[in-house]
Amino acid sequence: MKGIMLQGTSSDVGKSLLATALCRIFFQLGYRTAPFKSQNMSNNSYVTKDGREIGRAQGLQAEAANIEASVYMNPILLKPRSDMQSEVVLFGKSDGSLNGREYREGYYEKGLSAIGLSLEKLAESCDLIVIEGAGSPVEINLNDRELVNMKIAELANVPVVLIADIERGGVFASIIGTLELLSESEKSRVKGIIINKFRGDLSLFQDGVEWLECRTGIKVLGVIPYVEHQIEGEDSLSLRQRLQWKDAKPIDIGVIKLSYLSNYTDIEPFLYEDDVSVRIIDQAESFGHPDALIIPGTRSTIRDLQSIKESGLAEKVINYAKTGGVIVGLCGGYQMLSITLLDESGSDTDHKGLLEKGLGILPVHTIFEREKTTIRRKAIVNNKSGFPPIRLSGFEIHLGKTSNEPNAPGSSFLLSEDQYEEVDGWAVENGRIIGTYFHHLFHNDEWRCEWLNRIRIQKGLTSKTIKPIEKTKSEKYDMLAEHVKKHVNIEALLSIINEWKTEKNE
Repeated sequence: MKGIMLQGTSSDVGKSLLATALCRIFFQLGYRTAPFKSQNMSNNSYVTKDGREIGRAQGLQAEAANIEASVYMNPILLKPRSDMQSEVVLFGKSDGSLNGREYREGYYEKGLSAIGLSLEKLAESCDLIVIEGAGSPVEINLNDRELVNMKIAELANVPVVLIADIERGGVFASIIGTLELLSESEKSRVKGIIINKFRGDLSLFQDGVEWLECRTGIKVLGVIPYVEHQIEGEDSLSLRQRLQWKDAKPIDIGVIKLSYLSNYTDIEPFLYEDDVSVRIIDQAESFGHPDALIIPGTRSTIRDLQSIKESGLAEKVINYAKTGGVIVGLCGGYQMLSITLLDESGSDTDHKGLLEKGLGILPVHTIFEREKTTIRRKAIVNNKSGFPPIRLSGFEIHLGKTSNEPNAPGSSFLLSEDQYEEVDGWAVENGRIIGTYFHHLFHNDEWRCEWLNRIRIQKGLTSKTIKPIEKTKSEKYDMLAEHVKKHVNIEALLSIINEWKTEKNE
């Protein structure tokens, strides 16, 4: 197996983004490249072509590498359901829910076997594998049964590049401390260092580079300046960080903050729109007067619904709907718009039979069952919903089924491709309020443009033409790759990969 593993001195040093950049760079150089992360913890997932679930970051890295995403790129996905418990997704399918101790003590061998199989499958079909670690490789209390860092480098038999974040301070201590805590065999795998998120004059850090190389005997492959980017992040924190720098624009879209927010990337296409600002609404006092409101997905619909009731946000949403507000509920947000939510199986709250009153904004009811829906879908907007029959592509990931009341006002939102079957969602009042399980609804350029233009016209603004997000996304991958190529010695990195493979050739 030929590849490289990126490990960090801590969490959030930029491993995912750098892995994305390297996938793009190696693709540009003609290598068939695959991303890999043995175990990811995120509620932000990506649905593969065969309807399986992996971490969003690995899906995007596959896009950057121009390769179809597969479950072998992220065999284990942990989706937190509460502070103590996570759903374990193995090879893209739910494998039950475990707490931290149960997972650590009972899942290690099973996980290791899945990881080994995945690496074998990727090695059969790819020239290079870009492997991403998690957190730090020197979490001493976890190292005896870790499945994400040096154990994986050993299993894949690849060299390691250590990534450090200079923005947060203490970069020298973090690098030296990490290396000192590695065993000698682990340290021998570390063949390069990359300093990330540098701000200021790069020439002023040259002495630091020389000191690190002298002190460690390891080459510093690059110092990467901090870059503002529009590549989707791995968790909701990255979205909130990006929104902090978003100036006020003519169109104000409010997004209800949920504690168990999932698939927040549904919101990200709006960040590409020049006249749209997106803000997180986390308390009733900051609700304001948005032009449109989005209630996003959640891993725990009823808990989050109870939370927004307690905070007063639910009342604000209900009043907003009554006074002509534009609302889209996505997945868990759609479920919240129901009249009632019944946790028949206990799959949402762990309390079988729990009945919760919904926001009552749509004439629908939701029942949570054990069976999970995970599917890529193509559909057409139902013209009875108030919108033209626009073709859409997206995916569904949800527990629970939502159905309308008999003779309910409004119509289904989506039809099958042949327009004979109602497949999803509900819309009322000419599409003013929509609920749907369809993730990445707003990634569909024609739909997003149509929906936004209605708001623009209502506000007396000029309509706009379609802005193609996929083209923009591809350009962003290229821009990210160029930025990294400018500041990282890619030739030296490839030499590390090739020389290691030669040295360790079995």
